[in-house]
Amino acid sequence: MIPVRCFTCGKPISTAWEEFRQRREKGEDPKQILTDLHITRYCCRRMLLTHKVIIDELNPYQ
Repeated sequence: MIPVRCFTCGKPISTAWEEFRQRREKGEDPKQILTDLHITRYCCRRMLLTHKVIIDELNPYQ
């Protein structure tokens, strides 16, 4: 689950996650995707670039 806001600056970033994920799966450059989504701060970029989807790993423990 992607955080709603950037941990450092507090900017909402969760709204950009789906488009970022879809475009990255298609093979687009992550740098260009983040620029197109107007995510310019390096702290916010880090939140999307380093996010790992772990919901499938946690699902058996529900």
